[in-house]
Amino acid sequence: MLYYLLYPLKDLWFGFNVFKYVTFRAAMASITAFVLSVIIGPFVIKKLSLMKIGDSPRRQHVEDLYELHKHKEGTPTMGGIVIILSMLISTFLWARLDNTFIILCLISVLWLGIVGFVDDYIKLVKVKSPGLSATAKFAGQLVLGIGVGLYLYFDAQVSTALYVPFLKHALFNLGVLYILFVVLVIVGTSNAVNITDGLDGLAVGCVSFIALSYSVISYLTGHLGFSNYLNIYYLAGSGELTVFCATIVGAGLGFLWFNSYPATIFMGDTGSLPLGGAIGIVSVLIKKEVLLLVVGGIFVAEVLSVIIQVVSFRVYKRRVFRMAPLHHHLQLLGWPEPKIIVRFWIVGILLALFGLATLKLM
Repeated sequence: MLYYLLYPLKDLWFGFNVFKYVTFRAAMASITAFVLSVIIGPFVIKKLSLMKIGDSPRRQHVEDLYELHKHKEGTPTMGGIVIILSMLISTFLWARLDNTFIILCLISVLWLGIVGFVDDYIKLVKVKSPGLSATAKFAGQLVLGIGVGLYLYFDAQVSTALYVPFLKHALFNLGVLYILFVVLVIVGTSNAVNITDGLDGLAVGCVSFIALSYSVISYLTGHLGFSNYLNIYYLAGSGELTVFCATIVGAGLGFLWFNSYPATIFMGDTGSLPLGGAIGIVSVLIKKEVLLLVVGGIFVAEVLSVIIQVVSFRVYKRRVFRMAPLHHHLQLLGWPEPKIIVRFWIVGILLALFGLATLKLM
């Protein structure tokens, strides 16, 4: 919105010319999202506390972890409201709203936010309820994935090819299977963040690192000169996704202000589902879906630990981990929660840097 209001005034004062630069608007969007999160956070925490919308370790059916997590009982959840509001408002202020990719991302965040909110609401209002059934939650994610897949498939501007990192000119045209691939990426990333969201600040911190790296890659993908120099996929208009990714970073860090150990609020499915979906959609648009397996290595490890645990128990009737996902296994091994979180963050930062470093190799 500010682009349309202030950039036309450049003829009156040259300073307004900065609004045409994606880098300037991305930086301001991130700062705005952070400030909004810090301002909105206490209000949301107070309201949720008064409504007694708090978390319960027992409700999560993790009795083995109850002693380690019992201090979290009553901590307000559904804090994803803070993240979503900060992202939406900041994007509305600083992004170009005539960009179809921005509109697509905003709709996706809203949709998954609603699915997550309904799931959290049912869990917390109905006694002993697991929330939305797995089928209902998957259906909500599936509808979005199919919708996005169809839109991009019929958009001649977006390539339906799968680009393979580290191999120049290596790509596979998926054709109509591209729709299924988009569904897989969106549903997969959305659930991966949801699974990882089990310790204070763990998921939102790792998402912020990915969003920061994808913010840089989005800018390069939307810049004809840089994309040609690096020999990466070019998509006109995708540079605007830099602003969107920057709002994820700002909103994530702002939420971390309250969600860091010991957390005074949890984001719940209201935050984890849309954050994961947002990262997935951006990766699809800028053709860095495979790279997401590297940059998002923490989420991959968490999901794999769950898959390995389930398969091992069903086939061999034995568990590989003391508890899945991986962060709970480490807790039961005696690792303090803050140490797990910070070490996962360190790995997440290194993976994000590695992802950026590989751009010249693609």
